[in-house]
Amino acid sequence: MSKYEAVIGLEVHVQVRTESKIFTRVATGYGHPENTLTDPVVLALPGTLPVMNKAALDAIIKAGLMLGCEIAPVCKWDRKNYFYPDSPKNYQISQYDQPICIGGGVEIELPGAARNLMGEHKVIPLTRIHLEEDVGKLNHRLHESLVDYNRAGTPLMEIVSDPAIASAEEAYAYLTALRAVMIQGDISDCDMEKGQLRCDANISIRPIGQTELGVKVELKNLNSISYVRDGIAYEIKRQIGVLESGGIIVQETRDYDGVSGASQSLRSKEMAHDYRYFPDPDLMPVKVDEEWKSRIALSCPELPFAKQRRFFEDYQLPYTITSVLVWDRPLADFFEEAVKLAGVSKAQAVGNWIVNDLLRELGAAKQTLREAKIQPAHVAELVGLIEAGTVLTNAAKELFVAVFSSGESPAIVAERMNLKAEPTDNTELEQWCRDAIAANAKALAEFKAGKESAINAFKGPVMKASRGKANPKLVDETLRRLLNGA
Repeated sequence: MSKYEAVIGLEVHVQVRTESKIFTRVATGYGHPENTLTDPVVLALPGTLPVMNKAALDAIIKAGLMLGCEIAPVCKWDRKNYFYPDSPKNYQISQYDQPICIGGGVEIELPGAARNLMGEHKVIPLTRIHLEEDVGKLNHRLHESLVDYNRAGTPLMEIVSDPAIASAEEAYAYLTALRAVMIQGDISDCDMEKGQLRCDANISIRPIGQTELGVKVELKNLNSISYVRDGIAYEIKRQIGVLESGGIIVQETRDYDGVSGASQSLRSKEMAHDYRYFPDPDLMPVKVDEEWKSRIALSCPELPFAKQRRFFEDYQLPYTITSVLVWDRPLADFFEEAVKLAGVSKAQAVGNWIVNDLLRELGAAKQTLREAKIQPAHVAELVGLIEAGTVLTNAAKELFVAVFSSGESPAIVAERMNLKAEPTDNTELEQWCRDAIAANAKALAEFKAGKESAINAFKGPVMKASRGKANPKLVDETLRRLLNGA
């Protein structure tokens, strides 16, 4: 890549979660017996007419507002004509020159220098988002191909980026961020295995410094975010190889096989005029007024990176915690509810229990947060018990597991399991601290010289002398009093 730079644009199709299809009342769904979610409109039988599903319009307006798009005051519907078995009408109702969402952008984060460090943020600009109907699904067998029209007519958003993505890693970050926005906005589940999110990548390369775009190649059948990243990396390398060997890049559509890690040519790329777009005569244009947009705006959640910046400022959380919380809206809500009960000063302790212990137990139990018995109040109470010295940190780990399983109050469980800290005689504790200080002259000198962390060298011997029962807070206070010669 020293001589070349990549220019990448992504076309992402997102199935909108609605109860019924975009132009008919027949239900949407996945995993049903083949061709059972159909009706005369889906099958394009003679005499049928489409009727617009307003829920699909609400969803795309919401997506546009969340991504900072301009919502067009008027959008219209067009027929995209092509002949293929998965399209029973032999055309697709889509939007061509008047999409509903224009412009906008997706904020991404690139990998940091280390896993615990935040990477560079940038915004990938969008060209448009338009609404259309999904097509059926071809099931290929050894000697035949069968078509299932259950998916046909499902509302589908196409989110088109500008050719502004510069690498496979940026594409991966873009899809990760876009998927989170769609899920947290309750627009789609974005399950790629179910076809709810599909991506085509347009890739070209050019010599560094050249402003003219190179010949683009479209990659199809990228059915995981990792395959998108790997497919783009492969295609960049392939195109460089072609140019370096004196060949010419041709505009085409290629099929990428994520298993073999290679691609093959499918067909020459169609141009817009090949689809013979024209306005659909059966659907009226849609006017979107300010009242409609304002109503939808009230349901838009906080975006992940905006939430991360707020967590930095309001709770002083480290990146390692925020980078887990903000991608999971229920988990972030759980955290904020627990902090509300425990107090802002305990936010980092609450965050640590959630991103480490809670997620570990959820994974082991194969449960979602909604299914779990543990509540934000339990985490807040546990942190309070530790802060007060009622429960020691090593015992708190065992206590958390028990509370997760039972859903009982941490105080009640600690009493039943005998996990509360034993009161320590202050005279005995002070003697343990004096003995620890006397035994480590080096650490004493370092602490006196201003090395704050040197105090930790004394805590281990004190806890050992108390057989792990001493209150860490009292140990710290006693050591500091003695070390400072009070």
